[in-house]
Amino acid sequence: MFSKKPEPSLPEVMERPPMANQSATFSVIGQDVTIRGDVEASADLHVDGKIVGDISCASLVQGESGVVEGAIHSETARLSGKVKGTIEVRQLVILKSARIDGDVSYETLTIEQGASVEGRFAPYSAKNKAAQQQLPKPGANGEKPDLLKAQGSPAAA
Repeated sequence: MFSKKPEPSLPEVMERPPMANQSATFSVIGQDVTIRGDVEASADLHVDGKIVGDISCASLVQGESGVVEGAIHSETARLSGKVKGTIEVRQLVILKSARIDGDVSYETLTIEQGASVEGRFAPYSAKNKAAQQQLPKPGANGEKPDLLKAQGSPAAA
């Protein structure tokens, strides 16, 4: 008469793939930990301790007690501690407790009122543009470019 659907078994529930925007793993560097050397993580990283070296990870979350003395390279970062070094992040959030001393490259940027940043801000892609601008350009020193000669213009002769 009354039929009850069977409850899904535990293996069936656990076989579901994780959602696309969720990371499967993350690593935590606790408040009592100091790391001297570069840190690379293929997943998300949460830093409450101190890192003296460069950080490269998918996503970085820095707690208020976190200290980073080195460069940060990440897709996303949420900073609320101290950073002394360059930051290259696509999506950056700087919270009011953050104290940053270094240049910042970003694609999207949010800064909470009260945050302190000593350094220059530049769009994430500007670094590549700046490198291209340092290359010598034809005619940059007042000479006419060779474009007219290439087209066979009588003015170039």
